[in-house]
Amino acid sequence: MSEPRTVTDPADPRLADYTGLTDVELRRRREPAEGLFIAEGEKVIRRAVDAGYRMRSMLLTPKWLEVMGDVIAAADAPVHVVEPGLAEQVTGYHVHRGALASMERRPLPEAADLLAGARRVAVLEGLVDHTNLGAIFRSAAALGMDAVLLSPDCADPLYRRAVKVSMGAVFAVPYARLDPWPAALDTVRAAGFELLALTPAGADDLAATRPQLIPRAALMLGAEGDGLTRRALAAADRRVRIPMAHGVDSLNVGAAAAVAFYAVAAG
Repeated sequence: MSEPRTVTDPADPRLADYTGLTDVELRRRREPAEGLFIAEGEKVIRRAVDAGYRMRSMLLTPKWLEVMGDVIAAADAPVHVVEPGLAEQVTGYHVHRGALASMERRPLPEAADLLAGARRVAVLEGLVDHTNLGAIFRSAAALGMDAVLLSPDCADPLYRRAVKVSMGAVFAVPYARLDPWPAALDTVRAAGFELLALTPAGADDLAATRPQLIPRAALMLGAEGDGLTRRALAAADRRVRIPMAHGVDSLNVGAAAAVAFYAVAAG
């Protein structure tokens, strides 16, 4: 068990993992380079631990000591206790959940290894919005997708915002990077997957293609607004769309992903 220790200096080096959490560019560079990510809130911390990620440290406000007592008892990492005001000084925002943990990253698997045992995968191109990425991972977990494959320019699924929005689902669904892009889509096709590109233009209705009957299906989704690039569309086996009503041209990519995941997993 780690003995919780009170920290009163915001510049204390023991709190270094938690500094400037609202500086997106800093954290994008720093966290992968240093092999860490931040889990925020009781449920997310517990899910990260349950998924086998090793804890580097915890930062808690006093009222969370009892709630997190069992996690503290099992931890072999330092537990820093700070007042809410100091937590805000360090992180750059009001930590209303009162519990943060710095966790160690693990090496990403190869895409081919994930595909070997999968039947339903999502392939994401250019998803740079952490909220959308987190929502997609949450839907992927809830609706039975086996893996998520990311183009090199997709956002980091372990960035704090993505982890928070996904409610820890990024720990439940394995993911890998496809590089080079889009040439690495050949790896998906070689594994026996049919590539279905979601796009509103020049596409067949998703339900009419009966995607639930495709033995191995890979759903391709592009960034909010721009959608899939021409190169990605050219690499797809089929273009599919979700029919719209009332003059709506498309759904948010997170909502579209949830609909498509349900359709491909139905039955």
